[in-house]
Amino acid sequence: MESESSKACDARYYELLEELQALDFVLVELNLYLDTHPGDYQSIEQYNKFSQERMRVAHEFQQLYGPLMNFGHAFSKYPWEWSQTPWPWQV
Repeated sequence: MESESSKACDARYYELLEELQALDFVLVELNLYLDTHPGDYQSIEQYNKFSQERMRVAHEFQQLYGPLMNFGHAFSKYPWEWSQTPWPWQV
């Protein structure tokens, strides 16, 4: 039984979360590579491109479903969205 404070999660919710996970994976791998190859211009360009894409997808997710991170890393609409479950890490 869903509580009153639960968010409805449609297919787009899961699509965007999966896309964020894939982008995060790529960004971690590029970050690790660039730690040992700081002069690789092409990889820096890739990192920046994927960073911008992640920001775009995160913004879309947050506009549709609420914040991904707390403590000032994301805005909340009214009413306060952190009381609504499931949170992204629960699905």
